[in-house]
Amino acid sequence: MASPIPLQKIQAPLRRTLARSSVFSSRTYATIPSPSDPTARPASAGSEPTTTAPTKPARPTYFKNTTLASFSDFLPTSPSAPLPPSEAYAPRTATVGPEGRKRTITRLPDWLKTPIPSAGANPNFAKIKADLRGLGLHTVCEEARCPNIGECWGGSSKAAATATIMLMGDTCTRGCRFCSVKTSRTPPPLDPHEPENTAEALARWGLGYVVLTSVDRDDLPDGGARHFAETIRKIKAKKPTMLVEALTGDFAGDLDMVRIVAESGLDVYAHNVETVEALTPYVRDRRATFRQSLKVLEHVKEVRGKEGIITKTSIMLGLGETEEEIWETLRELRKVDVDVVTFGQYMRPTKRHLKVERYVTPEEFEIWRQRALDMGFLYCASGPLVRSSYKAGEAFIENVLRKRAGEKAMAAENLGQAVAAEGGSSKAL
Repeated sequence: MASPIPLQKIQAPLRRTLARSSVFSSRTYATIPSPSDPTARPASAGSEPTTTAPTKPARPTYFKNTTLASFSDFLPTSPSAPLPPSEAYAPRTATVGPEGRKRTITRLPDWLKTPIPSAGANPNFAKIKADLRGLGLHTVCEEARCPNIGECWGGSSKAAATATIMLMGDTCTRGCRFCSVKTSRTPPPLDPHEPENTAEALARWGLGYVVLTSVDRDDLPDGGARHFAETIRKIKAKKPTMLVEALTGDFAGDLDMVRIVAESGLDVYAHNVETVEALTPYVRDRRATFRQSLKVLEHVKEVRGKEGIITKTSIMLGLGETEEEIWETLRELRKVDVDVVTFGQYMRPTKRHLKVERYVTPEEFEIWRQRALDMGFLYCASGPLVRSSYKAGEAFIENVLRKRAGEKAMAAENLGQAVAAEGGSSKAL
């Protein structure tokens, strides 16, 4: 026979239920009457408002403040007089956070704010993204969170769009303090089909100019140089008229690997020094040095000649560099015959990365652009949102390359005519 259930086990749940119901019955809610509520009557002058009992209970809410501001309070006020430059360019701050844990943050200047790209609003942006994912390709535009992705991917036509393809996966073996690309000592192995897939995607888009870059792969014997070169050769095989720019790492200083990429048929060899020499140990991975980057850019010219290829580099501003350090960097780049330099504002990708020391104004960027051109650089893109692979610069370089190709073809044709004329005259003699 089953033993009877103790009375305490029955009484305990009942007591808890009764206690819970008494708490809920005593809780009060703030309610906001609807404007169309027929039970609410406006108060007349000199009398207290009266209401009739509602037919159904009002919907409870947890909002404690029942005073709602007018919609006009949220609209911007009329524009005031323009601020002086000293105030307009000063970083603005805002205090955020709950009471007791408030903190002050620096707000971005207006010239650094860009619209967020949307695949739904821009079919060209969505098509390029779908092509990349379908072929398993990565772009530095996405991995490095480039602010120009909407502009470069969302052009009026797909042929005018630009995407920087990132080869050899999305995981880097180095850990630079400014870059948001994933890092690991042992990244996944290379995809042997990536060169063919990349060439197929670019031929499908019908682009005239393409930029290839890659993560650093110090785990590979050649640093990925042969993978890079194979991709370039396949692109040129599928579309010989396409101009190819390669933004490579330093291959741990192995100049033989630099030669492999330089001789693969590319048109522009880019390698970024990133910052001035004094800040390099703090900004870049310790395996990357300023002098090592200069040797890479110099060796490319030695392999292909001064007119045989365009070399390009990029510098970030806002990391604490001085004016004299920037001057010295430009002088060092000209010594190794670098053709193109770009200046851009450093943007902190996450809180784990280096802080922004200052936001450089557009006027100062324009000053450095003019100084670079005066020093003999072929082209300089300089602005807060300019990055090393920026489509405005690519359009200019494309025109220069095609002009050089036309001049070479014309010179070859003139030489052929001169040889033919000389042969004809000798026969006549």
